[in-house]
Formats: sequence, C-alpha cells, structure tokens
Amino acid sequence: MSHAISLQPALRRPALLVLALAVLCALGVAVWAQVGGERGIAAVASTSDIQVSGVEVDVSAASGSEARAKAWVEAQRKAWETLDGPELSDSQIEGLVSAIVIEREQLGPKRYIATLGVVFDRQRASRYLGSESEATRSAPMLLLPVTVSAGTQMVYEQRNPWQRAWAEYQAGQSRIDYVRPTGSGGDSLLLTYGQTGRRSRTWWRNALDQFGAADVLVPIAHLRYTYPGGPIEGSFTARFGPDNEYLDGFAMTAASPAELPAMLERAVVRFDRIFELALADGKLRPDPTLNIGTPELSPALQRLLELGRAMRARDQAAVAASQPTAESGDAITAAPIRTPPPEGSVALYTVQVATPDAAAFDSAVSAVRGAPGVRSTGVRSTAIGGTSVMTVSYSGSIGQLAEALRARGFKVSQGSNALAISR
Repeated sequence: MSHAISLQPALRRPALLVLALAVLCALGVAVWAQVGGERGIAAVASTSDIQVSGVEVDVSAASGSEARAKAWVEAQRKAWETLDGPELSDSQIEGLVSAIVIEREQLGPKRYIATLGVVFDRQRASRYLGSESEATRSAPMLLLPVTVSAGTQMVYEQRNPWQRAWAEYQAGQSRIDYVRPTGSGGDSLLLTYGQTGRRSRTWWRNALDQFGAADVLVPIAHLRYTYPGGPIEGSFTARFGPDNEYLDGFAMTAASPAELPAMLERAVVRFDRIFELALADGKLRPDPTLNIGTPELSPALQRLLELGRAMRARDQAAVAASQPTAESGDAITAAPIRTPPPEGSVALYTVQVATPDAAAFDSAVSAVRGAPGVRSTGVRSTAIGGTSVMTVSYSGSIGQLAEALRARGFKVSQGSNALAISR
C-alpha cells in the first residue's frame, strides 16, 4: 500500500506535463488564429487623375472585338461629356485618357455590354477643363469600415466586401486624406468594432499613432439579406471621431448578391461626399483632446489658474514679511520650523552662507557638513558672488549649531531658527 501511494505522484507528473503542453499549444493556435490567415486587402495606389466611373455601354458590330473597340470610344466620349468638357474629336479625347477600368463586361460574337471607368490624365485634361483651385484637404483620417450583418459586427477580422470596396476606391481626387489599413496581422486585434465605442483618448491616441492619423472616420454598412439569392438591403451610417459623432445616413438595395459589390462601390462614393461636406462645414476637424501632449485649456479655466497662482504668491509674501530678521540687521531666511525645537532634538535650520567664489562655496559646504552634531545638509540655492542657502539637519538647538560653526572658523549671526555665516 505504501508503495502504491508513493508512486501516484510520479505517475501523475507525465500526465500533467502533457496537459500543460497541450494547453500551451492550444493558446498558441488561438493567438495565431486571431492574426493569421487571409485577412489583408491592400488599398490601391491613389493618384490625382480624373476618373469617371459607372459608364454603361452596349454596342453591336461585325465582331466582338470590333464592338469592344467602338464601345471604349463611346465610353470615353460619355465620360468627357460627364465632365462638361468642350467639344473635341474622338482622337483628341483618346489622347487625354490614361486608362480604362473594366468594372463589368459581357462579350458576345457581335455585341459588347459593359460598365466601364475612364481615367483622364489631369495634366493633359486640365487645359480643357480649367485648373481647379486647390481645395483644402483634411488631416489624415483613419478609416474603420464596419460591416453589421446577421447580428455580428466586423471590421478587419476577415476579408469582406465592404473592406474591399474601400480598398479599391480611387481616393486621389477626394479632399479627404484617408488612412486605409490593410487589415492584416495585428490590425484585426487593434482595430475592432469595440474600438469605435471607446471614449478613452489614450486608447484612441495609441491606435491613431500606429497609422499616423489625426482622427477617425467610421463608415458603417448594415446589410440585411432578405432570403438566399434575394435582394440585399443596405443601411449606411457615417460617423466621425472618438465620440462616434453622427454625420449622415442613407439606404440602398442590391437586387441580388451578384449586385452587392456594385452597390457598395456606389455607397463608398456617397460616403466620400458626406465626409467632404462635413469638411466644408468645419465638422471634420481633429478632436483637440486627442493631442495628449499639448492639452488645450479653456480661457475661463486658464483665468482661474492664474488667480490661484496670484493668491498663493500673495500669501507667501505675507508670510515672508512676518518673519524676524537677524540681530545685525541683515535679513535671514526663515527656517522650515517656526518654533524652536527642544534641546538635544534633531531639527532643520536654514543657514545663509556668503560665497564670493566657487572655492568659498565648496569650502563652506564641507565645513558645515563636518561640524559636530550635523546629521545632513542640503543646498537650497547656489549664488556664486552672493549668498547661498543651505538646510542643515542638526542634533541640538540653533544656539548650539551657531557655536559649532564658530568653532569651525565662521562668523555667525543668529536669528529665529536661521543663521547667517561668513569667513
């Protein structure tokens, strides 16, 4: 029986070790699952070129390739008319185009149906469209696109159509300086829906500093799937800042899941207009409370602080005026203790020292520290060529300290809990 009892702990140790390793492995897998996998969608490079999206064409010709070529020419002309450009030939317009973006297309044997985007080079097109005045751009704004669907809220936890719509948006022409995280790695842990409900400026400042942003924009897409394969109802809300301030909202509907990307692209353009209007109205200013390093005080609070400082200075001046002076007529700084201590006790005394030069200062400090009964000394102010002030912790009365300093070769003037010494 005794052998069985003694072996039980030994038998348990391997099992406990295996259990501990299993727990650590599970924790490691859980942490990796939160930051690993296919999450990030890199934002497209923003340019200042002029882009016209959503140009619909439907052209028939002798062949599919010919229909496509004619459709592209027609799309370029439609896009130029959208910009209210002057009358130009097709070849002139083609010379202003830098790219054609195929949003959707269907190519048949003799027909081409598509929705295209036309990008005009700004430098070449500006001489026909006129140079627009430089518009004021916003401060860098961190973008948190939130998707709410089926009772869940998602930002960058996994790839989603709302994140993709913002990543593919060409924001070069916008007055909003969007900071669009990729959503990979630790972004999914730091930038969550819960972050939009925080009010702590420290939390927000830490998050914004990670991406070099001054404030935050939160476009929320609430998607409701009516039934599988059926229409998708979208309710969109624009919010701003650490206090989740409401800016505007609107609604859209996609006829089917296949139409969802197109609806979200239109929603992104609508959000950009909302943010630009808020910027023009002065609403999109960075919250000053996010600047933790240089907090701003209201004028009323600043005035109260100034009054408090003035009252404290007045009280200190009244206390200093009530202090007695030395018997020789020279003013002596009051000691921290207002009443003389009992004989033989340790007390603090103020000692003023004439220090005409640095050597006199060093010599005086060393001599005071070496006086019998001195426990410790501290220099309150140093005035080379004037009078320095020391605080002396002494075991005894001020009279005894004066005698000890006279024994060290000092000329001593005694006041109330203060001494003035010189060589």
